[in-house]
Amino acid sequence: MLLTLQDLQQSSHAQYRQLRLILGDQLNADHSWYKTHDPACLYVIAELHQETSYVTHHVQKICAFFSAMQHFADALSQAGHHVVYLTLDDTSDFKTLPALLAHIVAVTQADKLEYQRPDEYRLMQQLADLTIAGCDLVRADTEHFLLAFDEIDHQFTAGKSAKMEFFYRRMRKRFDILMADGEPVGGQWNFDQNNRHALKAGDIAEIPEPLLFGNDVTEILERLQGHQVVTIGRAEKSLLWPVSRQQALMLLDYFCEYLLGKFGHFQDAMTSASTYRWSLYHSRLSFALNAKILSPESVINHVIEYWEQHPASADIAQVEGFVRQILGWREFVRGIYWANMPSYADANALDAQRSLPGWFWTGDTKMHCMQQAIGQSLDYAYAHHIQRLMITGNFCLLTGIDPDAVDAWYLGIYIDAIEWVEMPNTRGMSQFADGGIVATKPYAASGSYVNKMSDYCKQCAYDVKHKTEDDACPFNSLYWHFVDRHAETLLRNPRMRMVFSSWQKMADDQRYAILRKAEVVLGNIEQI
Repeated sequence: MLLTLQDLQQSSHAQYRQLRLILGDQLNADHSWYKTHDPACLYVIAELHQETSYVTHHVQKICAFFSAMQHFADALSQAGHHVVYLTLDDTSDFKTLPALLAHIVAVTQADKLEYQRPDEYRLMQQLADLTIAGCDLVRADTEHFLLAFDEIDHQFTAGKSAKMEFFYRRMRKRFDILMADGEPVGGQWNFDQNNRHALKAGDIAEIPEPLLFGNDVTEILERLQGHQVVTIGRAEKSLLWPVSRQQALMLLDYFCEYLLGKFGHFQDAMTSASTYRWSLYHSRLSFALNAKILSPESVINHVIEYWEQHPASADIAQVEGFVRQILGWREFVRGIYWANMPSYADANALDAQRSLPGWFWTGDTKMHCMQQAIGQSLDYAYAHHIQRLMITGNFCLLTGIDPDAVDAWYLGIYIDAIEWVEMPNTRGMSQFADGGIVATKPYAASGSYVNKMSDYCKQCAYDVKHKTEDDACPFNSLYWHFVDRHAETLLRNPRMRMVFSSWQKMADDQRYAILRKAEVVLGNIEQI
């Protein structure tokens, strides 16, 4: 039975003694909640105004979450559960989630409210602080991650650096994933060195057309407009992202059949020469995973089973690279987040204070790599990890953008961005604002890295080989400016000593010219 708020208010629903809240990123159909049917239990799924405004979101991101929530509500109802789905029209009078829940409890006179542990600190605090007279509040696990929440403190220590590789190996052993007789399949744990290839002309011609979906979100767009929700990015009435379990499984199958074989090989590559430059060989399953439409364990098992049944479809480097992103990195950053919150949200080890340039919201810059990464993000609410880390993230790191501004931009613009996964990736891995808890060194690079891993530089107004000339690639002078101004901090890092050696070997006049050029770039940052 699928109900509306009006149904609850206009009828007697005293039979609902128990309410169960489902947040927009808790769309896990395999949760134990749904194993039994209780006519006295009402599931609550709501489009919340507070969730549309804590940062400025990409319009496709909001549409994807709301559409996925609607599909999930329909599926639960069809499975025989009692569900109330609340749109923005229903919740417009409630500024916060606690206020809405208190109202629903009052309407139904329920004496028990259950919720799954939120994966964002702000929501966790909202619900942890909630009290409703006459109603017991009970917290359940999301039953999604491989590493149990209660084990995070055993794996991570607040304020202490942690290495993902060691965590990943422990997870591989514990869950017996890509293991044979106690040893890693293929004879080594990590094949990352095999997976750093740029795309050549022949490779670009072979990039597969991505599997897209045509989900009608016209009504959601109308609601967003009616409630004056401020968004960024290109709005599409037909949403290309998977918003149901069936669609997500179709995308997973498509990845295995058409993309897995070259996934790792080109996972760091970038190009502007293909219609499919935004999708390449990436699975694009991150939204479905982070909304919990798919479980990480099922995705990992599905990919490995496909490979075992079709061994010629991919080599171990491709499969291991994919597994590492989910079993290793995804679980790792969640642990980092919860072990270090709430202080992690204020970390700013490099004292970065600069404002984000206005063209981050438009893509209107002469830097072709930034234009491509930002333009793609605005068009699709998506960019792959190297575009996020080594293009936009690298620019923010080198120019000293305030990590609060960086967090807000990444959290808003990407369809898969939820704070637990976004913040350690940006404030930690990308901006080194946590002082090295996540990354063993700052992921800073000059234009040569961009030129090595992409064809962006070929069409750029700037020359990637120039450092101080008028047409010099801004990354080149900014890189050495970053190294110089953070010398005291970075010299303590063994992985940066070779970089400092190169900087110190330059002639004084060359160093001065580079630093002077960087100051010009920074002074003209809105127009570069």
